[in-house]
Amino acid sequence: MTDIERAEAAFRNGVNCSQAILSTYGPRYGLDEKTSIRIALGFGAGMGRLGATCGAVTGAFMVLSLKHALENVSNNERKENTYAAIREFAKRFEARNGSIVCKELLGCNLGTPEGMKLAKEKNLVNTACPKYVKDSAEILEEMISVTK
Repeated sequence: MTDIERAEAAFRNGVNCSQAILSTYGPRYGLDEKTSIRIALGFGAGMGRLGATCGAVTGAFMVLSLKHALENVSNNERKENTYAAIREFAKRFEARNGSIVCKELLGCNLGTPEGMKLAKEKNLVNTACPKYVKDSAEILEEMISVTK
C-alpha cells in the first residue's frame, strides 16, 4: 500500500482529514503516528469545524514544517523554505480544487447546524473529503520526492 492509499484508508477508518495526512507522513520526519494523531485532532473540518483551511491542507502544512525543520540551514532559511513550500502546496491544491478553505470546498460550513445537516444529506465526508485527502497526499509526494 502506498502512503497515498494509507492516508485515504486512515481517513476512511475514522481519523479526520488532518490526522490522516500527518499520521501517514509525520513518521518520515520523526513524529510517531500516535503523537501525529493527537496533534492533528483539532485541525479537522477546517480547524475545529471553523470551516477555515481544509484539514487535509493543514496536515500537509505540518508535514512540510517537519520536513524543513530538519534542514541543516539557519533558522531564518528554514522558516523561509517552509513558508515557500507551504505557499507552493496551497497553490497546487487550489489549482486542483479551486480553494483551500473547507467551507468553500464543501459548499457548507460544518460549524453550523445547517451546514452539518447539508453535509450529512449530501454525504460529503464520505464523498468529497477523501478526494481532498488524496490530493493532499499526492501533492506532498510530488513535493517531497523532488528533494529526497
